[in-house]
Amino acid sequence: MAPPRASNFRFAESFLDMIAAERGASRNTLDAYRADLADYHAFLVARGQGPLDVATEGVRAYLGDLAARGFQPSSSARRLSSVRQFHKFLYLEGRRGDDPTVVLEGPRQGRRLPKVLSESAVDRLLSVAAEGIDDPARSWGERLRAARMACLLEVLYATGLRVSELVSLPRRAARSAEPLLAIKGKGGRERLVPLTGPAKAAIARYRALLENPPGADKGRGPEAAGPWLFPADSESGHLTRQAFARDLKAVAGAAGIPDSLISPHVLRHAFASHLLQNGADLRVVQELLGHADVSTTQIYTHVLDERMKAMVRDLHPLSDG
Repeated sequence: MAPPRASNFRFAESFLDMIAAERGASRNTLDAYRADLADYHAFLVARGQGPLDVATEGVRAYLGDLAARGFQPSSSARRLSSVRQFHKFLYLEGRRGDDPTVVLEGPRQGRRLPKVLSESAVDRLLSVAAEGIDDPARSWGERLRAARMACLLEVLYATGLRVSELVSLPRRAARSAEPLLAIKGKGGRERLVPLTGPAKAAIARYRALLENPPGADKGRGPEAAGPWLFPADSESGHLTRQAFARDLKAVAGAAGIPDSLISPHVLRHAFASHLLQNGADLRVVQELLGHADVSTTQIYTHVLDERMKAMVRDLHPLSDG
């Protein structure tokens, strides 16, 4: 949406300049804020108001307008967040003497639980992905693609990496005797994640095929050289998230898992949920996932709730079972 022509949008532009300079906001972030504030300004202009004179009731009316237009609570909450930050900026800059959003409550949102595959479904997925890797009747390229997918899935389920971290693993990853991967995650934060035996074996098997093509294929394609463990003919030089997600759905279909239940992120959730189900501490899982704050990891508290209920049921002396 283009910003309204009303001159008061210059305050929003000042706010955008601030978050670009002081917070290092990306172009996508700035575009999202601009779209939110343009919509808010258009609503105010239609009411004959501006950001310097709108009261709390006016902002509340905007939230009602979003609901009337069919916005989901999560989308309305995001727009309210943009409006809150904008009005806080106006207050701190001395443009107005109050903040009309301070007393507002956001739209109620139901807790969205992550989709999680069962352990048996993950086992089925891994088994299907590994089919044909050692079949001499298949071409080297077919075996390599199968080994790559098996490697991707074993590593993802063993580590809970973000998909962007997974596809951009360096070629040197897991070459040492130590069963660890060094990961640079969001915000440049570094962490070590342990590798399981099956994941290390999958990497070794995939790497052996990658680095030893048959004579006719030596020196060809992105597999011939490069810094990535999962090289590909792409702008980045490595497998893209989109290509991995597409191939994952194909494997899931062969394993009898519906499209709606599978994505790279679902396997990250499975990693975390299965660890917690089997007794892992929430803060350990936080570190493994690379979450800066444990509150992000707390989407998995439903797993802990069920585990605690089971412990009371099974272990309490007065439990009736």
